[in-house]
Amino acid sequence: MHKMKLVLLLTVAAVALSACTQETQNKIGRAINNWTGTNGVLEVYSSGKLVRRFVKIDKLSTASGTQSDVDRPYRFGYGHLDMNLNGVADDDENRVYFEISDYSTEYVFFEAPQNMGKQ
Repeated sequence: MHKMKLVLLLTVAAVALSACTQETQNKIGRAINNWTGTNGVLEVYSSGKLVRRFVKIDKLSTASGTQSDVDRPYRFGYGHLDMNLNGVADDDENRVYFEISDYSTEYVFFEAPQNMGKQ
């Protein structure tokens, strides 16, 4: 009986989600991702060369205006600054706050593969 209720609940949730617009589905996905967290990596490039890497990022957030509720042109987060660019948060590398511009920063944000940092 418990199993039937779970199947019914999942079916109803799937039907409700499929009725949502793509934008609403994306917002729900981001909300779930923000809640669960990720093992994110942010790589910052200058002239095509990797210059900074942040690892173990929970999430990358878009700043919004305090009173205007309008998105600001930068993203921010917390992660370990990977000083030696080995893909691992070493003991001597601290967790830091960072901001990146949407306009002028070349960056790639991705979820770390399980083997990142292993040689």
